[in-house]
Amino acid sequence: MATSNKSEELTEDGLALGLTARHIRMIAVGGSIGVGLFLGSGKGISIAGPALILVYALVGAFIFIIMRALGELLMYRPVSGSFAEYAREFLGPAYGFVTGWGYWITWTLIGMTEITAAGIFVNFWFPEIPQWVTALVALVALVLLNLLKVGAFGEAEFWFASIKVIAIVGLILGGLAVILFGIGPAGDNASFSNLWNLNVEGTAGGFAPFGIVGVLFAIQIAVFSYQGAELLGMTASETQNRRKVIPKAINSVPFRIVLFYVGSLTILMSVIEWSQFTGNQSPFVQALEQIGIPAAAGLMNFVVLTSALSSCSSGLFSNARLLKRLATDGVAPKVFDSTNRHHVPAASVLASGGFMLFGVLLNAIVPEQAFQYLLAVCSLAALWTWGIIVATQMAYRRKVAKGLLPASDFKLPAAKILAPATLVFLAGVVVLMAFDEGSRVALYALPFWAIALVGGYFLSKKFNPRHAIFERPVGTVNSGHDDFMPTTAKAERKPTR
Repeated sequence: MATSNKSEELTEDGLALGLTARHIRMIAVGGSIGVGLFLGSGKGISIAGPALILVYALVGAFIFIIMRALGELLMYRPVSGSFAEYAREFLGPAYGFVTGWGYWITWTLIGMTEITAAGIFVNFWFPEIPQWVTALVALVALVLLNLLKVGAFGEAEFWFASIKVIAIVGLILGGLAVILFGIGPAGDNASFSNLWNLNVEGTAGGFAPFGIVGVLFAIQIAVFSYQGAELLGMTASETQNRRKVIPKAINSVPFRIVLFYVGSLTILMSVIEWSQFTGNQSPFVQALEQIGIPAAAGLMNFVVLTSALSSCSSGLFSNARLLKRLATDGVAPKVFDSTNRHHVPAASVLASGGFMLFGVLLNAIVPEQAFQYLLAVCSLAALWTWGIIVATQMAYRRKVAKGLLPASDFKLPAAKILAPATLVFLAGVVVLMAFDEGSRVALYALPFWAIALVGGYFLSKKFNPRHAIFERPVGTVNSGHDDFMPTTAKAERKPTR
């Protein structure tokens, strides 16, 4: 029975339904706008020129397919472990183990990169502060935030995302004024024709000055920019009125892609000729300076700082819920299956934050290389996660077709064509990574990553007596099919072990 106080309603996992529609909308926005857009797009422009706009649109289309596939699963059975639990249910316990622990490790690494980035951004204003000190302070603050009620996390993410939205919308409106009315230092040369009329020595000129090769190599940059979009799935089990809220958030993905990626890049390369952008500086800073915004570099530095903090906070949130689910399933220590008085998995938050301390250590030892060391592996892990989401949706559809499971009321359209096409696309991105020297590091690490996770699965199976829970058939123990019906107290719905 649900209470009238929404903050007291619990899922069968013992987590509070504390995220509102307002929170979820902005979490969805924040998950699709990251440091990759603000900083990485500069390198993308130098590789592909204006054709980067189409690259982001193409990759964004596949991200929307992935999100619709995830949404179909979320409406079938929202659960705290999200796609890791779906992998266990539909692909087998080994896939669930590898996906769950792999994703946890991935976001631990991403959290390290984000606190590393925070240290770099703070040094812009205060170069005398050691990078590791900023990283440590940021991590402690975000851990404390995630120990509070889930609504506090949602509120923080709302404002973090709002800063990014205001910055991009401001750039678009300011850029349009420059293009249409010739305002500011860039007004004389600003024009939409800069997207196709510019000829640069050593290139073919036009909209795709570096040809198909440039377009292909820019794809992996766009992929990294969208990393984190799937985090919305981790919030579903703690969202109020999720049958209505989650589909709306997912269906808004195309609008966000067109506005924030296609829109901002179109304005950037119309205000300033693309050849003037450099791969080692944010194109947003260059554009704001040309538009005539005071202290443009400092303003954008603040935006990317909040973006990095938002990403790290989301990673902590995701990892804590995932670790709790892994403990429920018997493949993580039982202590992580507990919650505090705010119905937050505090032990899991502390453990996840504790492992991110290695990022602080890296900042103290190798501050210049820390970001690059950690970043390469994360992009490859994101491709695995997205592939698992699509493969799981395909397996779910096969069971629905056989009459073994109820159909979701939020379906991926044309799934028989779009799902396999997405898997082919993701595999193609992995192949492209082999041709890029910077990304190739991730492929070198892949065998060690696979050995560690697969080996961990068999060791857990051999030595952990609770591992049998992880291999249970769904529907026999705590299936979670009634997750849409919150409880007023954890004691009312304790899962049978």
